[in-house]
Amino acid sequence: MPGTAIIGLQWGDEAKGKVVDLYTEQSAIVVRYQGGANAGHTVVMGGRKYKLSLIPSGIFHPQVQCVIAGGVVLNPASLLQEIDGLQSQGVEICKNLIISDRAHIIFPWHAIEDRILDGIGDGEPIGSTMRGIGPCYRDKVGRSLAVRLGDLYRPTFRQQLENIVATKNRLLESSKADEISDLEFPLDTGKIYREFTGYAERLRPYVADTTNYLLDAVDADKQILFEGAQGTLLDIDHGTFPYVTSSNSSGVGIPAGSGVPCNFIQKIIGIVKAYTTRVGGGPCPTEQDNDIGRRIRDRGNEYGTVTRRPRRCGWFDAVAARYSVHLGGVGSLALMLLDVLSGFDELKICTAYEIDGKRIRYFPGQIEDLRNAVPVYETLPGWKEEITGVRRLIDLPENARRYVARISELLDKPIEIVSVGPDRVQTIFV
Repeated sequence: MPGTAIIGLQWGDEAKGKVVDLYTEQSAIVVRYQGGANAGHTVVMGGRKYKLSLIPSGIFHPQVQCVIAGGVVLNPASLLQEIDGLQSQGVEICKNLIISDRAHIIFPWHAIEDRILDGIGDGEPIGSTMRGIGPCYRDKVGRSLAVRLGDLYRPTFRQQLENIVATKNRLLESSKADEISDLEFPLDTGKIYREFTGYAERLRPYVADTTNYLLDAVDADKQILFEGAQGTLLDIDHGTFPYVTSSNSSGVGIPAGSGVPCNFIQKIIGIVKAYTTRVGGGPCPTEQDNDIGRRIRDRGNEYGTVTRRPRRCGWFDAVAARYSVHLGGVGSLALMLLDVLSGFDELKICTAYEIDGKRIRYFPGQIEDLRNAVPVYETLPGWKEEITGVRRLIDLPENARRYVARISELLDKPIEIVSVGPDRVQTIFV
């Protein structure tokens, strides 16, 4: 049975959580394969809102196995807080969640390093969430200072921790950074050891070898749903570097993060908002730093699920989304938050860029080219009607249908879902 993946095609925050929840009913397993607690997925059921960062959005289906794979970096305290929060809301979490023993662990020094590194230089900040995720991925690649979840259960963990803390204390002390002045420094090995072995005991029932589990599931012909975090344009290798996340957040990251071969994944659904948003630094060609952008932000409640940072809002960028479609091997689309655009007299879609007087229709690979890009717009008529109660495409206002059709045409992919509100029932299946 082929696997299905759901990935964001913009700069994250595309409402992937809702789509994952909808497709979970057709799946046996849902997998988070990259990122960390910087992700924010929201699921709304019956008017009740659930916020997730690390736990897959399929957790609301008790019969579905949720997997946090080895490509994810974990802050155990954040994960346990998320588990406790869901259980307090009546969501059962027991055998339907497993966590990879290969997942790398975020420690207190990673958050300190995040604060130091984000402030280096005189340029625009990268826009880190300051949760230590980037420094943890850096240590993972560097290997010698990295700790995986499985290491916490080994008798060698105390010595491993002592060696790392000694090195981190020397490195942080040499930085003489103001960022460590208000933190507990130097790092205390004993305190950290007690804290993280406590986390490990609480997480022990969930820990497993998820790589072999998923490979066995492939052999058993089980339906697996892969849940991406962040968005394609934040991919560490293929996004708007350096204003990106620290993992492969495009479709190319699925095999590496999960361990499942790419030829098993035969359907990839790309998620786009009906407009564009971005959080943090970096260019966003269609951004509207004006009343239009503020109106979209307020109507769409465009504030980070995790950070509550206001998102930068603008018109739909078909150039960027088309690039993401190609990169991710996307076969179909889900168009989200269409209801936010109700009430505009006219809507704009960016169909090309002009850079140094030259018109292009491809997404540039260099950040300075994107920073200099001037969007070329086409204008479509808007609609006045509220559409949150619509459940069939034919019942949308004519101009809303024209807008949906034009996005499908520009991205050269069919749209199979149109979302007209946050609740799972506020969905049009095309």
